[in-house]
Amino acid sequence: MALTFALIATGLILVFTVGTERDEEPAAEPGTREPAPEESPPALHRTLPAAAAEAPVDRKQVSDEQELDDWSRQVERATGVPARAAAAYGRAEMWLRGGEPDCHLSWSTLAAIGYVETRHGEGGSGTPIRADGRPAEPIVGPPLDGTRGRAEVADTDNGLLDGDVTWDRKLGPLGFLPEHWENAADRATRDGRPPDPQDVDDAALTAARLLCGQGRDLSSVDGWWEAVRVHHGAGPAPDAGNGPDEDPAESYGREVATRADIYGRRMPADR
Repeated sequence: MALTFALIATGLILVFTVGTERDEEPAAEPGTREPAPEESPPALHRTLPAAAAEAPVDRKQVSDEQELDDWSRQVERATGVPARAAAAYGRAEMWLRGGEPDCHLSWSTLAAIGYVETRHGEGGSGTPIRADGRPAEPIVGPPLDGTRGRAEVADTDNGLLDGDVTWDRKLGPLGFLPEHWENAADRATRDGRPPDPQDVDDAALTAARLLCGQGRDLSSVDGWWEAVRVHHGAGPAPDAGNGPDEDPAESYGREVATRADIYGRRMPADR
C-alpha cells in the first residue's frame, strides 16, 4: 500500500456526522500534562481495567462535533490525555459502539495504547500532537530486531511503510506493525486519501477495528487481553507453566492495563 508519511491533513471532512465539516481541533490547554501514575499497578494476574465514562453518543442526523470537543477537553482535564488525541479515541469508540456493539470497546483502552506506544503522538520529539492530528515528526520506531528487549519481527512490507527492508518498525501515534496496518487500515475521513498511520484519527479507528476483530468482547478479561496482545503483535498466550514475566506481550499488556485503569479511575463510568 503506497502511503506518504508527509501527508498534510487539511480540510478533512469527518464522517461521524452527516454533511458536517470539522473545524481544526483546539490546542490542548496550556500547561496541561499527563501526570505520572499515582495508583498501584495491577497484580500480575490478568484483570480488567476500571470502566471509564463513555464517549458521547454518535448522532447520525445532527452534528455532535461540539459535544465531542467538550468531552475531549473534559478528558484532558481529568486524565492529562491531550484533547486532540482524546477526540480521536472517543470518536473511534462512538463508531465502534454502533458498528460492533458486542465488542464493548472503550476509548480508555485506545488511550492507554497511545500512551504506552508514543505518549499520544509525542514520540521522541516531546511535542504534543498537532491540531491536524499528526505528530510534530513522523513516528517510526526502532527496528524490531530482538535486541534490548524488543520483539524480533522480520520485514513484512519491503520497507514501504517504515523504510526498513530488514526489520519491521512500529508506526505512528498508536504504534502499528506494518503488517497490521496493511491488513486493517481504515480512513476516518471522506477525502479520497489512503489511510495514514501517522494520522491519529486513522490510527485510532484502525486500532479499534483491530482490537475488535475476530468477534472479541473487550468487556471480558480474556477478550481484552487477547486484543492487546494482538495489537502488540504477539502470538498465543503463554502456557500456564510460564510466568508472565517470561512473555514480553504480558508485560506490555500490564503496562496498557495499568494506564487504562488510571484513566477509568480518573474519569469513571458513573461520572
